[in-house]
Amino acid sequence: MRVSDVISAIEAFAPLSIQESWDNSGLLIGSPSDEVRGVMVGFDCTPGLIERALAAGCDMVVTHHPLIFGGLKSISPEDPVGDAVIRAVRGGVAVYAAHTTADKVIAGVSGAMARRLGLQDVRILEEEPGGNGLGTVGDFPEPLEADAALALVKERFGLRILRVSKPVAGKISRVAMCGGSGASLIGAARRAGAQLYISADISYHHFFTEEGFMIADIGHFESEVEITGILFSEIQKKFPNFAVCIDPDLANSNPINYI
Repeated sequence: MRVSDVISAIEAFAPLSIQESWDNSGLLIGSPSDEVRGVMVGFDCTPGLIERALAAGCDMVVTHHPLIFGGLKSISPEDPVGDAVIRAVRGGVAVYAAHTTADKVIAGVSGAMARRLGLQDVRILEEEPGGNGLGTVGDFPEPLEADAALALVKERFGLRILRVSKPVAGKISRVAMCGGSGASLIGAARRAGAQLYISADISYHHFFTEEGFMIADIGHFESEVEITGILFSEIQKKFPNFAVCIDPDLANSNPINYI
């Protein structure tokens, strides 16, 4: 098995060609021709993930967030990104990221959010030519009062707290969502007729919403973490007898703590 084989399985699901222009998805460390004995799928490529991959005999990691995002002016073990790069290179670990590529397919991040809520008639929220795009929108099987809808969101995403704007009066039937930092799609959610928009990293002023529309911020990690299981399944489906695993410390890898 080579790195290129794993890449082909991922990109059959989330093609590299659809990534956003500002993104850095793809193979970040290593060569497509490198041999691979095992793959660990994680969420963020941290020094800890590289060490857990090496301990498990994995010489490739696949994550959602890219390890290298902006330009690197130095690579130092004092910096978490530099430390992860050094550990990966020294350990011979290839690093691949499926970031906005996995965001923009309907079976990816935002589609997983819609499935978790049991929405129907789900479609891409901001569709691009070719049928891919950011966010999804769909309908509850039966309209719900705002408090019931928010209770369902908390339950399905395993949340202790939820940041929300003023609850709407009346029932919610249509819900839009975007995993990760989705403030830019608030307008698209309103145009799609959603009464509730679910995303993360929403700033203070966005919570001043118009009548009949509300926003729920569920947290960046919480909105996207399911993609790790999806990427794992895509690789395993293509190579059922290959050694692929999910980061055993995934549940503890959210950098944000609630106290």
